Amino acid sequence: MRSSPEARRIAKYSGAPRNLLFARSFFARSFFARSFFARNSFACFLLGVIWSFVCPHSALAQNSPQAPAPSPAQVETKPTSAEIATRDEPTTFRVNSKLVVVRTVVRDSQGHAVGNLHQEDFQVFDKGKLQTITQFDVEQPGALAAKARQESEKNSSASPSGDVSSNPGNAHAAPERFVAYLFDDVHLAFGDLARVREAAERHFATLRPTDRAAVFTTSGLTILDFTDDRVQLHDTLLRLRPSPISSNIFAHQCPEISYYQADLIVNKNDNEATQVAISEASDCGPQARSKSDAIVPQGDPAALIGALSMGVLSAGEHESRLSLESLKELVHIVSRMPGQRSIVLVSPGFITPDLEYEYTDIVDRAVRSQVVINSLDARGLYVILPYGDASHHNPVTPGDSSENSTVSTSKTLMETAAASAQADLLAVLADSTGGIFFHNNNDFDEGFRRLAESPEYTYVLAFVPQNLKLDGSFHSLKVTLKNQQHMTLQSRRGYYAPKNSANPDEQAKQEIEDAMYSQEELHNLPVQLHTQFFKASDGDAKLTVLAHVDVQHLHFRKADGRNSDVLTCVSALFNRNGNFVQGTQKVVTMNLKDDTLEHKLASGITLKTSFDVKPGSYLVRLVVRDAEGQLMSAENGTVEIR
Repeated sequence: MRSSPEARRIAKYSGAPRNLLFARSFFARSFFARSFFARNSFACFLLGVIWSFVCPHSALAQNSPQAPAPSPAQVETKPTSAEIATRDEPTTFRVNSKLVVVRTVVRDSQGHAVGNLHQEDFQVFDKGKLQTITQFDVEQPGALAAKARQESEKNSSASPSGDVSSNPGNAHAAPERFVAYLFDDVHLAFGDLARVREAAERHFATLRPTDRAAVFTTSGLTILDFTDDRVQLHDTLLRLRPSPISSNIFAHQCPEISYYQADLIVNKNDNEATQVAISEASDCGPQARSKSDAIVPQGDPAALIGALSMGVLSAGEHESRLSLESLKELVHIVSRMPGQRSIVLVSPGFITPDLEYEYTDIVDRAVRSQVVINSLDARGLYVILPYGDASHHNPVTPGDSSENSTVSTSKTLMETAAASAQADLLAVLADSTGGIFFHNNNDFDEGFRRLAESPEYTYVLAFVPQNLKLDGSFHSLKVTLKNQQHMTLQSRRGYYAPKNSANPDEQAKQEIEDAMYSQEELHNLPVQLHTQFFKASDGDAKLTVLAHVDVQHLHFRKADGRNSDVLTCVSALFNRNGNFVQGTQKVVTMNLKDDTLEHKLASGITLKTSFDVKPGSYLVRLVVRDAEGQLMSAENGTVEIR
């Protein structure tokens, strides 16, 4: 049937969300632009920071679906228009079902995942208060694809012969887990980077068909978006190189002053750290001192050390800030992937003496978005020698004068404290987001396996918090087993309560958006998802998403002899690598007479949404929420169009 001019106009604009694929890629490529400026001057670095604040407010950076529906909603019932009305809206989100989902992995004493537990075995505590588990499920890798295949096969056998087809899909087409590997090339030394790169190469060969991996660097010089293409992953790893931005200016200064020591001298007025630097400066020959002369005047040793320490401090803070900004951006990118989301930070660690707010903000964002940050200390098993090492300009050996021995001892203590401080940040990021910190171990193969492994069994626990205050406060979570011994549990450490807002519509939008970008299934409403497609030609197809709702089991508000409720139904498509393709939101307003509800709508209603797509593999995400009951359901499906 030929479409109307209005339908063609809507279809014309329905392709707009595809530009968001470019937008997301463009956002990721901001790493390149930012690092280019940073590597040339601090002033340009500030421009990059300003850009990073401006960009998230743009339509491109937010990567939110903005498209109107490509076709009008169809309700397969015949009530009067006064009783039921459907309208399509752009999917500009930001619901408050108050359901908290806690994914939990249980391991035995050998580290193997345990999969034979039941709901009654678990206890969930919210701020120390025992909660009632209202939803329970056990997941295994590939479960989404298997479920979608079974559903599609059922649809296929039930669909009539003709142009419309259901396709059982491909189990490999359904991404379930997204792991972003962030290599801190700003701080990594060549030897450490070479070792972790080789281990990562071996690790990528073990990825499951439902895994998607991405490679990012803190310098922004190397980026690969989420993919299952192992050739691309291999080629990207080969391009990894140490990329110090500004600290290399001071790499061969004499005396050598670390970022940690410079912080002690400048910010903490530590006299011992200053005296150690002055003593080392006295041993620097004219040739070694010449590079320092270009930065600070000769003369007063304290002035020389003060000026040199200021330069080292500025350079170190610049690099630490850059690494944190890269991690922050990556949390934003990963939070928009439809599945289990985690980051593996590969770094020797770095100190952040005046950047507590910055890394705390990263933790908050990750916890809110259910992004787990795992960290791997690329130094492996390292030892601080008591007398320094040959790489220093003035190594101290046993038998040196008492003064030199004292200086050496103080220097060693500072280096030990600095090494510990570097590890502290990696530990905080992992512990605060429910991740794992792998350190003091040279077996990087085991490290990558533990940090990025997909457990054989995952328990999905959900509860509705009791007496939840809408104050935006942090709620600590703890999951325990009632009777099982010698088992360890890993789960998210907490969540943030929604903020009390004068605009409940905005709260609803936020919860729907979070559910759309998740892969958790919710079954609080009687909703069923079905998919069909029709190939108009070899290069074009129309994919139909059907949402069947049993309206008789909804919670209606009785007013003026009518049964009132509003359904919000969101259908979204993601490609095989988890990138958002298209999305449509339908709003169904119902003011039903008793007779209509009991007889004409006894079989429910079916909402139909159609998308114009190219052949390929797609993940379908359906989210339905009702206004009166404030309940939500979310379903997953996959389809492959060949």
